[in-house]
Amino acid sequence: MENKKNYQKELDIIIDKLIKKEEVPTLLLHSCCAPCSSYVLEYLSIYFKITIFYYNPNIYPAEEYSKRVIEQKNLIGVLNCKYPIQFIEGKYESDKFYNVVKGMEKDKEGGERCFKCYELRLQEAAQVANEEGFNYFTTTLSISPYKNAEKLNEIGEKLSNELGAKYLYSDFKKKNGYKRSIELSSEYGLYRQDYCGCIFSKLEREQEM
Repeated sequence: MENKKNYQKELDIIIDKLIKKEEVPTLLLHSCCAPCSSYVLEYLSIYFKITIFYYNPNIYPAEEYSKRVIEQKNLIGVLNCKYPIQFIEGKYESDKFYNVVKGMEKDKEGGERCFKCYELRLQEAAQVANEEGFNYFTTTLSISPYKNAEKLNEIGEKLSNELGAKYLYSDFKKKNGYKRSIELSSEYGLYRQDYCGCIFSKLEREQEM
């Protein structure tokens, strides 16, 4: 049986090399929301010059999307990071999300529909990273215990090979990343949503209540 790759270890190796070379590369960090980005920014902003890329056409409704954008900007404004965090907001293309997941509307959260959503968002991040000349791109999504880090990294690696932008391996759940994100959310009074973002996850969460 093939051993699963330790993505946190892969990230540690990259960071160690950067420290030895005294390099501070640029990173386009796709963010799903402020709470998930909190720990990732605290952790990576020591080693990278980060630009948050907020591209989440899956979020429903539009009011929720706008609320999360504002919260993301607010967090960037109050974080005390070694290097200033920049921000790019992608387009809110909800039709694109619904087209990508068509036929999977009744799938359970965490399955193939989610994988298609990962790829949609990471592909946009990879394209922007490539066009704008970032050294690396990655996503905050792997911090969630509900997200498949192995699948996220597989998609990131595939897009890196296809588009040229270098993907930064990650599993931000490691080193108590998710726990720290909850602590930081409390510290900064961040709005924490109770569903992933799309209408399907919202309905599923409501049925569980």
